[in-house]
Amino acid sequence: MLMDSFDKLYLDQLKDAYNAEKQLVKAIPKMVKAATSPELRTALEDHLEVTRRQVERLEEIFQDMGKPASGKTCKGMSGIIDEGSEILHEDGDPAVIDAGIIAAAQRAEHYEIASYGTLKTFARTKGDTKAARILEEILNEEKEADRRLTQIAETSVNSEARDIEEEEWDEDEDEGAGRDPGEAQPRRGLSARDSGRRGKSNTPWT
Repeated sequence: MLMDSFDKLYLDQLKDAYNAEKQLVKAIPKMVKAATSPELRTALEDHLEVTRRQVERLEEIFQDMGKPASGKTCKGMSGIIDEGSEILHEDGDPAVIDAGIIAAAQRAEHYEIASYGTLKTFARTKGDTKAARILEEILNEEKEADRRLTQIAETSVNSEARDIEEEEWDEDEDEGAGRDPGEAQPRRGLSARDSGRRGKSNTPWT
């Protein structure tokens, strides 16, 4: 696209945001499946429904403009999702994996907050009050999702993930006193509770 007008720039940025949401509609269910914290799973499931509605509202903006929504891949979100999928492939304690999922999800949220903040301003500059209202609503939903993830991380998941490491070091020290020097050492960073250990996932986000 020849970027020779503000309208073209606005349309390009809208397509970018639309594709990002479409990618997340596919990615979030895999995050839900990988999460073990009930509160985190609920938050992700709730935001999946919000994301689906956001796709519909963005399509409404495109319809009002008489422009197609398709035609662009959001490389920024693709990269965030690719990087975030790494945590779903790790073998580790569920609480630690949950903390990683939150980190990955918040990177996506922060990208969207920046995107919708810009789009809202663009729509206002164009004088499109309806689009500006829709984009501000979506922006607020992304901010709320980010706040909810922060609350979950700070009140439960992060401390649980931290305590796992401390417990395992304590176990190693207790067991080490009577261990034969030639005996294999346990792997640090993984839970000693086999029932709670997470296996590797072969399914990426997308």
